[in-house]
Amino acid sequence: HYKIKTWKDKERNLFRTRFDALPTFFCSVYDIAFKPDGSQIIIAAGLRVLVYDAADGAIIHPLKGHKDIVYCVAYAKDGKRFASGSADKSIIIWTSKLEGILKYTHNDSIQCVAYNPVTHQLASCSSGDFGLWSPEQKSVNKHKVSSKITCCGWTNDGQYLALGMMNGVVSIRNKNGEEKVKIERPGGSSSPIWSIAWNPSKDEHNDILAVADWGQKLSFYQLSGKQIGKDRTLTYDPCCISYFSKGEYIVMGGSDKQASLYTKDGVRLGTIGEQNAWVWTCRVKPDSNFVVLGCQDGTIACYQLIFSTVHGLYKDRYAYRDSMTDVIVQHLITEQKVRIKCRELVKKIAIYRNRLAIQLPEKILIYELYSDDSADMHYRIKEKISRKFECNLLVVCSQHIILCQEKRLQCLSFTSVREKEWVMESLIRYIKVIGGPPGREGLLVGLKNGAILKIFVDNPFPITLLKLSTSVRCLDMSASRNKLAVVDEHNTLLVYDINSKELLFQEPNANSVAWNTQCEDMLCFSGNGYLNIKASNFPVHQQKMQGFMVGYNGSKIFCLHAYSMSAVEVPQSAPMYQYLERKMFKEAYQIACLGVTDSDWRDLATEALEGLDFDTAKKAFIRIRDLRYLELINSIEERKKRGENDNELFLADVYAYQGKFHEAAKLYKRTGHESRALSMYTDLRMFDYAKEFVGATDPKSSRILMTKQADWAKSSKEPRAAAEMYLSAGEHLKAIDIIGEHGWADMLIDIARKLDKAEREPLAKCALHFKRLKHHGYASETYSKMGDLKALVHLHVETRHWEEAFSLVEKHPQFKNDVFVPYAQWLAENDRFEEAQKAFHKAGLQNEAVKVLEQLTHNAVVENRFNDAGYYYWMLSMQCLDIAREQKDEMLKKFERFQHLAELYHVYRSIQRYTDEPFSSHMPETLFNICRFLLNNLTKDIPPGISKVNTLYALAKQSRKLGAFKLARYCYEKLQELHIPSRFQECIELGSLTIRSKPFHDSEDLIESMMCYRCSTNNPLLNSLGSVCINCRQPFIYSASSYEVLPLVQFYLEEGIGDEEALSLIDLEVPDRDQKEAQSQHLDESQSLKLNDGFDDADEDPFTAKMSFEQGGSNFVPVKVSRSVLRSMSRRDVLIKRWPRPLKWEYFRSLLPDVSITMCPTCFKMFHSEDYELLVLQHNCCPYCRRPIDEPN
Repeated sequence: HYKIKTWKDKERNLFRTRFDALPTFFCSVYDIAFKPDGSQIIIAAGLRVLVYDAADGAIIHPLKGHKDIVYCVAYAKDGKRFASGSADKSIIIWTSKLEGILKYTHNDSIQCVAYNPVTHQLASCSSGDFGLWSPEQKSVNKHKVSSKITCCGWTNDGQYLALGMMNGVVSIRNKNGEEKVKIERPGGSSSPIWSIAWNPSKDEHNDILAVADWGQKLSFYQLSGKQIGKDRTLTYDPCCISYFSKGEYIVMGGSDKQASLYTKDGVRLGTIGEQNAWVWTCRVKPDSNFVVLGCQDGTIACYQLIFSTVHGLYKDRYAYRDSMTDVIVQHLITEQKVRIKCRELVKKIAIYRNRLAIQLPEKILIYELYSDDSADMHYRIKEKISRKFECNLLVVCSQHIILCQEKRLQCLSFTSVREKEWVMESLIRYIKVIGGPPGREGLLVGLKNGAILKIFVDNPFPITLLKLSTSVRCLDMSASRNKLAVVDEHNTLLVYDINSKELLFQEPNANSVAWNTQCEDMLCFSGNGYLNIKASNFPVHQQKMQGFMVGYNGSKIFCLHAYSMSAVEVPQSAPMYQYLERKMFKEAYQIACLGVTDSDWRDLATEALEGLDFDTAKKAFIRIRDLRYLELINSIEERKKRGENDNELFLADVYAYQGKFHEAAKLYKRTGHESRALSMYTDLRMFDYAKEFVGATDPKSSRILMTKQADWAKSSKEPRAAAEMYLSAGEHLKAIDIIGEHGWADMLIDIARKLDKAEREPLAKCALHFKRLKHHGYASETYSKMGDLKALVHLHVETRHWEEAFSLVEKHPQFKNDVFVPYAQWLAENDRFEEAQKAFHKAGLQNEAVKVLEQLTHNAVVENRFNDAGYYYWMLSMQCLDIAREQKDEMLKKFERFQHLAELYHVYRSIQRYTDEPFSSHMPETLFNICRFLLNNLTKDIPPGISKVNTLYALAKQSRKLGAFKLARYCYEKLQELHIPSRFQECIELGSLTIRSKPFHDSEDLIESMMCYRCSTNNPLLNSLGSVCINCRQPFIYSASSYEVLPLVQFYLEEGIGDEEALSLIDLEVPDRDQKEAQSQHLDESQSLKLNDGFDDADEDPFTAKMSFEQGGSNFVPVKVSRSVLRSMSRRDVLIKRWPRPLKWEYFRSLLPDVSITMCPTCFKMFHSEDYELLVLQHNCCPYCRRPIDEPN
């Protein structure tokens, strides 16, 4: 507990002065203003404005300018200028260099002036009006008022101006002078407002206005005009009111001839200074505790107020005074705080256990805690002693309060009954409650003459403990009441044994001391900015600390710095290690319990264990939850119970646990337990040390060692070493398992390369591990070494190394299916369907190949990719032909159907491009031919995707272009029967109308182009029979690019002539007749023929004779040729479609010598040679079957 000075109205009169304006009478001091930096005081006295130095009260300069008494002065917040107002009705503005720069007047004497803190606008008030002037304005804005203004003040933000008036009204105006709020005091003109002030605090939520009137009341208002709290009654007429800079206190003076200090809520705290006349003005120096007064008799006085700390401490609770009227109780451990509002000046505070005593001017309040909970912070009033006491120190116990007045101690019960009194021989310097049963507590008292006494509350006789030669400054007794620590006035710490009165030790530079409440041997003291901790009689441990130390509880030290108390956490490691060094384990454990780090606990546990203090070691290991050592201690305790007492053996076990194996082995050997050392080394796999320990002498032990080493290798956590040991033991399989598990491919391939190829099992294991580790190359090398081709194929397939797989299949075709099927599936999964189809085909899985193709074809049709659809149908037809060798009839039908569809989609692509895309790449004749070909070949079932509307529409447009008006009109009529898309609607309707203006016949040239080369009949442009002659029913052969009719006639062989024989019969040389040289052309191995030979008449050519037929027959009669006719043909006239089995070859004879025709050797489509060459150059492949030009036939 602390010796604490109260707040004293300490009148340090810095300066006091009087002055007279004239010899005949003295003048009154009406107003005072501080320069904002606090360096100068401006005083209104008589006719002059006086400037004083605030530091020493010396006058700097008297300013002349007014012709009558100066009533008021005010300084601008920026410190650049100040103003004075006088009874001569004028205002003078002065600079900070004390020069007058401006003067303006009112109609009456000036009563008060105030500068706006933000805009530096000046408000000047007279008996009848007030004016607002700012430096940037030329004129002064004046506003009339109904009563004399006595005082004025701006709000902190400079937005509003409050005016106090003689008629008891406070008027609050805005910056333009308009009234916003009017506060009417109940007394009216009988209680004029004499002084007002706004609270300058920035922490308040609202602007607060203090109003003092001559109805002897002090009131507080919000800016809105709402009163805060009730009126405070004064015993005098107030003349001035002024706030401290932070707004925490108010100073007021008036007719009671003194200045008084109040809280910001208006609670009077005491007198600042008494004078001989009314106090007209008082001001607080900015940001300080200096107060300056000005009086009626011309006196100026300056006071400095000193606010001392009033507080009390008991263990971890600290109570201190705040704002002079409140008490805050702080729990130093939980950091909780509680505020108790007393609404009166707090003079003394005492705290003890669950009691708190607060002395106020007229009474003492005793509080108690609601509950016994150590963290409870709720206090309630227990007793009230309504008496005025004068005392230096106050102490509270469970049932008493102790008052200390110089040499006298009085003990009072809570009901104010004085029970005991002790009178000392010297002044009491220090008093502290040291605990005890309720009603019988002990007090420790230190006197100025050096005596230290122990007083019990229930015992009238003090007990003298010690007598020092110097005065006592601070005292504390240890927890067990055996030791006493004293700080004397020379700042020396002395520690005594209370029983023997012997001085145990002393330390210099101490200003306060405290024993640890939880540990007998520890104390701490502070001094010279250091905190010192001393355990037993070890050297002091020091650390830096601000302030001074007032309590020591466990590992927390309570430290008071300036006005705040804090708990500093101090680890107790240093004193713990001091005990450990002396092997004092029990004491070290006690210190550790106060608070040390985990590593400190481990050190304590280890040291205690090595010192064989198992009890302490066990407690310490429990703290850090180390089960391993706890098991060891338990086993040692069990062995002790069984009668074992060989400490060296126990220590050997401890060393072994700590990893000090060699020390343990030495101790085991010394105690005759060599086997323990051996098993320790082998368990630890320290086989080299074990061998060293055994030496070469004991072969039996060496053998055991080898066995153990092998076993260990099996269950080892050191797999590389284990694997190497297995290899050296020839256990290849076990070694391979360990190596494979850990993925050491380099070791594994070394083993695989060293193994013989006959050792298939280890090699297969190696290969499996390589596969799992994704080492494809190593796995393939291993399989090759084993000669396991099937496994090798599967490896290539699994790892997607297709090239290696294919090269293997080339050498070993039996694995074809093993490679191509997964390859095809992989291609299909990766959206490479065409390649997948070919792979299925290669693998002989025709059905899968057909399935993939059908799906591709379907997709192509759905997506309007008719070019691809045609190509896929062609491929499908070829697949069906392939399969037709086994399932002849069904597949041949499919072949026919797919060939037909392929051609339809192939030609429809051009029509679709013409109708859907803006530009056409085809000549009108070609499009005309294509549309006719398509319409001639469309049966009732139109294939999906093909639009009859598009075809007829394209044909109508081309017919019109080429002059086939009749055909065009037919197309438009046909279109009327169909559902037409809206985009063509208008075009078709217009076309239908305009075509009627054309002649109703087709161009002759077009009709001639449709001549049958067998019977020379001109065929209609659209033929209901299809692509055959209406007369002889001979099918037309079309060019696959321009779809013109080619001059070819198909002929058939007579019974009994085979394809090979026919080929040999068709003479390769032109028959020896009168004819020109035939020129044969070969283009990319395609069959080409150019016939320049002609016969004079039909009789001369046996083939022409064969072409004749009976007119008018509705059945088609094919041209059949005999051996002699074949002999007469030239090889250059004949084109042969060499279909694979089961199809027959097809033979065509060209009838026009000048027309050069080329046939693709893969799809057997015929082309005009120039068209074919151009298309092949464009696409690099056949435009129909996409066969690359460089592919061998």
